[in-house]
Amino acid sequence: TWSSGNFGQAAAYACMLLKKRCTVVMPTTSPKTKQAAIHAYGAAIELVDVATKSRSERVAELRAERPDAFYAPPYDHYRVVAGNSTLGKEIFDKLHTRTEKLDYIVCPIGGGGLISGIIVARDILAPDVEIIGAEPLLGNDAAQSLQEGRLVSLDAEPQTMADGARTLSLGDLNWEIISKGLRRIIEVPEEKIAEGLRALYAYANMKAELTGSLSAGAVLTQPDIFEGKRICCVVSGGNVDAETYTKMLESL
Repeated sequence: TWSSGNFGQAAAYACMLLKKRCTVVMPTTSPKTKQAAIHAYGAAIELVDVATKSRSERVAELRAERPDAFYAPPYDHYRVVAGNSTLGKEIFDKLHTRTEKLDYIVCPIGGGGLISGIIVARDILAPDVEIIGAEPLLGNDAAQSLQEGRLVSLDAEPQTMADGARTLSLGDLNWEIISKGLRRIIEVPEEKIAEGLRALYAYANMKAELTGSLSAGAVLTQPDIFEGKRICCVVSGGNVDAETYTKMLESL
């Protein structure tokens, strides 16, 4: 598989349980915490300089070398979407009740696997709830796609601090779901991503990685949309290097 780290951890853990070998292709800039967790589950990591070769390109080479290996796509697969839909079910079971209704769910977007799953659950369980995507302004391929009505791909992996959203484009399956299930995506500037991380730390006592802070950053970017509303912000991970986290918190 290829990953910025979180999906790679899941694949590595599954392979450990099944006593299978696992190789995860990651960028050279991946947080050390994510690399350490993948190694702890016994998987091998191949680091690539994404300025010269994409993660998916390296995986394609490995698949050619190992034709009997199972390829686990990080987002563009119905199994990934179905798995992520269980998070949507949990949200609606716990937060969208007869007495308390959700107005919005805000969810980070990278390749689109997580938000696709939540959209699928929403369409079945609570079609009145609007889901809003949160994407880095520096890596706004999904927002461009929604605006243009077609799947847009970036030329190079974006250099946003939200490492889990450094994707070239949405997956084909994810775009099919997102194009029908989202009305808007908020493009979050880098300073608002950092502000979201600090807000989660200061007010929710929550250690979030920068990609996981996108949803809070989206609310801070366009607060007028959310004023007086009941919101669920999906925080999609907490794997961040101590040095990076300390730097983000210094301006508190």
